[in-house]
Amino acid sequence: MTLPENTADRTFQVDLRGLVDLLSHHLYSSPRVYLRELMQNAVDALTARHALDPAAPAGSFGIRLYADRSVVRVEDDGVGLTEADVHTFLATIGRSSKRADGIAEQRGDFIGQFGIGLLSCFLVADEIHVVSRSARTPGAPAVEWRGRGDGSYTVRTLPASARPAPGTTVTLTPRADAAEWTAPARVQHLARHFGSLLRHPVTFDDGSGGSAVPVNPEPAPWARTYPTPGARSRALAAYGEEVFGFTPLDTLELDLPAVGLKGIACVLPEAVPAGRRHGHRVHVKGMLLSEQAEEILPDWAFFVRCVVDAESLRPTASRESLYEDDTLAAVRDALAERLRAWIARIAASDPELLHRFLQAHHLSVKSLAVHDDEILRMLLPWLPFETTDGHCTLDEFARTHRTVLVTSSVEEFRQVAAIASAAGLGVVNGGYTYDRELVHRLPEIRPEVSVADLDPATLTAHLDPVDRETELAAAAYLALARDALAVFDCDVALRSFQPASAPALLVDSREARHERTRSRLAREQEGGLWGDILGALQQEAPRAQLILNQLNPLVRTAVAIDEPELARTSAEALYGQAALLSRRPLRPAESSLINRSFLDLLAHALRKDS
Repeated sequence: MTLPENTADRTFQVDLRGLVDLLSHHLYSSPRVYLRELMQNAVDALTARHALDPAAPAGSFGIRLYADRSVVRVEDDGVGLTEADVHTFLATIGRSSKRADGIAEQRGDFIGQFGIGLLSCFLVADEIHVVSRSARTPGAPAVEWRGRGDGSYTVRTLPASARPAPGTTVTLTPRADAAEWTAPARVQHLARHFGSLLRHPVTFDDGSGGSAVPVNPEPAPWARTYPTPGARSRALAAYGEEVFGFTPLDTLELDLPAVGLKGIACVLPEAVPAGRRHGHRVHVKGMLLSEQAEEILPDWAFFVRCVVDAESLRPTASRESLYEDDTLAAVRDALAERLRAWIARIAASDPELLHRFLQAHHLSVKSLAVHDDEILRMLLPWLPFETTDGHCTLDEFARTHRTVLVTSSVEEFRQVAAIASAAGLGVVNGGYTYDRELVHRLPEIRPEVSVADLDPATLTAHLDPVDRETELAAAAYLALARDALAVFDCDVALRSFQPASAPALLVDSREARHERTRSRLAREQEGGLWGDILGALQQEAPRAQLILNQLNPLVRTAVAIDEPELARTSAEALYGQAALLSRRPLRPAESSLINRSFLDLLAHALRKDS
């Protein structure tokens, strides 16, 4: 394609105020990040200065913060800028000084990499005043740059006395509406919040005339030396409690030399709701990046909260979260392996801690065991389940039940638990998240144990039939009961089972109810499109079964009733009571039946008394 001769390249026009508004509403989470960006720029300048002067003693270059009611100032002893640097980097949006002079190859040494951090200062001030003197160019004069929120700026050269030593001073005159973020106490708090683990000395002066106070007086707790391993462990736990506000159940030290990551993982002492993920506190080269970095650990690890400081993780443009790349994925996998190793260690050597851990976090461990064969082998026998023997571990349960039956829902377990227990059947509630899948894997750990799904036929096979004479005597009542309960697709049978206190058992699975509903809809829609579709899906609809207990005195009295209406009402009442005992949601027709049968029985009793 040939361009017209009068075509010329043009430069984008940038509305700086609009850009700042975009940053404040969509890139940065809060105006408070202005101080983090200033400190970050200062740290990067110090990193470059050390690269120029590697023989300089540790701590010889630092950062000084000052805030009173009128100004906020950040001063560093870093590499500084020349006048040409100022024009190139401070006045060009998106250009970073870390890209200059061959530093691009060493960008991993710097926190900031996007060249837009200084704009965050416009979130709290209308003007940014920078005075800088370069350490790269001996004898270079100091340079002053003033940038304004309307997009204009000025640059001028200052006498050497304006900045005798190399470095940079950034001064902000806060707007009145930014007092919340620029008050001296808030600036000091933010400096400690963001910079408590920085490796360069940082001090703060509130302008009251006293001496400046250190912001980061001590190195990170994992970087200190301690007299004993026990003292180190207690110090790390105390740091975790200080950061997160809870006493850890245990504290794991994290160390991944390949990416320069160090830190701790604190095990939560109490369970957390399923699926809820706690954020982790992530520092990059000492600067706090995020307090809610969920992506550093896998989803199943919601039983810990971490504080880490890393060298090689990449921040996003806002520098408030981590960039998802291969390095982060490798770190996540490595930290997950550390957590698995910790679980293996306490399983092998600290049963008391393991017990407390599983009491609080069995759900997260179950989610891990589903996908992790090693954890499955180590911990499945120790995990608690709801069974017909009460809440116990599978290891305890398998000692008394070589055949383990598992239900597909909580509702099904509650229907059969009492009767199955009395019949000597070992049933596990498989209705909770992960439980059914895990119970079916028990033979991998205990080959002598077999596992099967519980079905109605298995249960009814363990109920004793009544003798022929008793069944014939109850035939008329059973026929009336079947007729009364036909609306629920429910059959009625008479058996003997323990406990004798249970008058009836309602055997009815969720799948069976769904199939009956589908069959009913197909009949109602017969001949139409939906009727054809539902008819194609239709299977033989299994019926519910109300099993009456001949050992129960109330049932023995009921089957002898010779008044048809009273017999129907008693059958409806027994069905309603069995449905209530199953603790499943009642259908409107069942709720109506329970109310009607109760009132009819009450009316019959009152008529009889009168």
